[in-house]
Amino acid sequence: MSTTVNPNEGESYGQFVRRQFKKNAFGMISVWIVGIIAVIAIFADVLANDKPIVCSLRGDVYFPVAREIGVTFGVSQWGAEFATADWKALPYDWAVYPPIPYAPGSTDKRLVTLKDRSPSALHWLGTDDIGRDVLSGLIHGSRYALSIGFVAMSIALTIGIILGAIAGFFGGLTDLLISRLIEVVITFPRFFLIITIVALVEQGTLWLIMGLIGLTGWTSIARFMRGEVLRVRNLDYVSAATALGYSTTRIIFRHVMPNAIAPVLIYAAFGIVSAILFESALSFLGFGVPLPL
Repeated sequence: MSTTVNPNEGESYGQFVRRQFKKNAFGMISVWIVGIIAVIAIFADVLANDKPIVCSLRGDVYFPVAREIGVTFGVSQWGAEFATADWKALPYDWAVYPPIPYAPGSTDKRLVTLKDRSPSALHWLGTDDIGRDVLSGLIHGSRYALSIGFVAMSIALTIGIILGAIAGFFGGLTDLLISRLIEVVITFPRFFLIITIVALVEQGTLWLIMGLIGLTGWTSIARFMRGEVLRVRNLDYVSAATALGYSTTRIIFRHVMPNAIAPVLIYAAFGIVSAILFESALSFLGFGVPLPL
C-alpha cells in the first residue's frame, strides 16, 4: 500500500513542507523550545541586568540597557558620569529594572553564608560561591551558546560545502588535492590545536573561539558533501543542464548543490550541538568564553 503524500491543488512546495512538518508533534515541540531559547538569548540584556531598563535621574530620563547595547556594538559611549557608576547606588527619581536585576558578572555582597546563596526570592536559582546570580548566567549563557553553535557551524558549512561540491563535481586531480587536504586537517588533534592557538593569543575573544571551531570542523561536512555530489552529478537533469550549455558555476550552485545539500544540513544540526559542547569543554579548562560567564 502506497504511503506517498502529495501536495494539495494550488499548494506550493514550501506550504506542503510546512503542513507536513506541523503534523510532527516532536518536531513542533523542538521548534518551540529552540524559539523560546532564541528569544531569551536575543533579549538577555533586558531580562537580566544590573542596570535599569529606563530610569529618571535628576529630572532626566535615561535608557541604560539600550545604551549598553550601543556601547557593545561601538555605536555609542557612556558619559563620564556613568562610565564607572554603581548603577544600584545612584539617586534615581524612579527606575524600572529587568525581571532579574543582576548582571552575569555582578556579585551580591549581602550574601555571607551558604544558606544566603541558596534559591530565594532575591535569587531564584541561587548564586555561585562568590555571589553571582545563577539564573542571570544561564540567560546570558544561552546567547553565547547559540552564537557559538550557529556562527561556528556556518563557517564550517561554508567551507565544507564549497570544497566538497568542487571535489565531487570535478573529480580527478581536483578531487585528489581536496581529499588530501581534508586528510591533512583531520590528522591534527582539533581540541589541542584550538587550546594551543588560544593560549598563544594574548587576549582571546568569543569570535576567536567561534572562528577556530568553525575552521577546524569542516572536514566531515566536505566529505559528506563530496559523496552527495558524486551521486547527483550523474543524474539526468545535470546532464541536460550541461547539454544546454549552462556554465559550470550555474550547474554547481543552481542544480547540483540544492539537491545534494539536504543530508548535509541534517548533519549540521548535530554539528551545532557539537560546537556548543566543544566550547563548553574549552571553558571548563579556562580557554573558552571569557569571564564573567
